[in-house]
Amino acid sequence: MTFFTHLGAYLIMLKGMFKRPENYKMYWKEFMHQCVEIGVGALPIVIIISLFLGAVTTVQTAYQLVSPLVPASTIAQIVRDSMILELSPTVVSIVLAGVVGSKIASELGNMRISEQIDALEIMGINTKSYLVMPRILASLLVIPCLIVISAVLGIWGGRMAGSFTGILATDIFDMGLRQNLNLYNITFALYKSYTFAFIVSSIPAYYGYHVKGGALEIGRASTSAVVVSCILILFADYALAALLL
Repeated sequence: MTFFTHLGAYLIMLKGMFKRPENYKMYWKEFMHQCVEIGVGALPIVIIISLFLGAVTTVQTAYQLVSPLVPASTIAQIVRDSMILELSPTVVSIVLAGVVGSKIASELGNMRISEQIDALEIMGINTKSYLVMPRILASLLVIPCLIVISAVLGIWGGRMAGSFTGILATDIFDMGLRQNLNLYNITFALYKSYTFAFIVSSIPAYYGYHVKGGALEIGRASTSAVVVSCILILFADYALAALLL
């Protein structure tokens, strides 16, 4: 029953977001604020992770492809497809679930505990629309952009790693990047990006919005939000791969 209770409260929260805003300018300002908080705040960790993911993928792929019958340009194809299809969308989203998700849950939880949400509701503001919807919309706008940046930087990091270690010359790597490119892989990665962005923002928002208790419960809600978000990201990753590939 606990699962259905949480599911029902989660759906009611999402339904409550779709109300006419009391002040469009106020909502727009909050939306832009969340775009900056989520996008700029998570950009450094995304850059670092992406560069090293691409570099490690290049080195390990070269280590496994020891057959002289396999052309060296195949390494670039594997790095490209691995970053686009799996590593950038899934790994970056899991990291963002910890960075962005815990931030959203703790912010809303603190507002709930300190009765700021109750004060907004007394003033006639729909708190679900004002607090939850801008965070979800900002995530849907910014997180796919971060994942695109991650894929590009991951491929570039793999290219640099191949050049620095002497595994693969840059011209051979560039030739491999252009071979057998399936554009549907990019479309599929964007499907995953938007799905994961919704999970990363909506699940922590639910846990933070419905916190009851004190400071200890805020920490528990943040932990639960990150754990549940990571599990749902992995489940959605499998479901999308089974349905769309």
